Amino acid sequence: MATTRSDPLTLEVVELIGTVVARYYEEYDEAAAAHSLTGAQARVLGLLALEPMPMRRIAQKLKCEPSNVTGIVDRLESRGLVERRPDPADRRVKLAVPTERGVRTARELRDSLTFAREPLAELSDADRTVLRDLLRRMLGEAGPKGGSR
Repeated sequence: MATTRSDPLTLEVVELIGTVVARYYEEYDEAAAAHSLTGAQARVLGLLALEPMPMRRIAQKLKCEPSNVTGIVDRLESRGLVERRPDPADRRVKLAVPTERGVRTARELRDSLTFAREPLAELSDADRTVLRDLLRRMLGEAGPKGGSR
């Protein structure tokens, strides 16, 4: 059984995490708007730039309904950023795949997100490694020890 803490330090950490998340999404939405995208469209494009995937998997990763993802992919497709292709492993399944322009746009979006990158650059490699490992622990992920990303 997990224990929960409500001491002042824990509450302050939780509040700081919330502030970081809010600032990240605010910057992400601003970066998306600079490309005439919604935040949700930018997040889908960012996921697809990592690897093509079916709508159902996109919905699982974004924790939303597949029908919402279908509409987002439709809009990205109409802008020439994404296309649908049959999955080579199962031709009944359609994959959403970024076009060259979509990959370039996703890279520009990622590169414009400086909110966390600038403060992190001021931390030592050791401090960033500790922070990464603590965040992974909070998320229940073990991850490689001492590895870098």
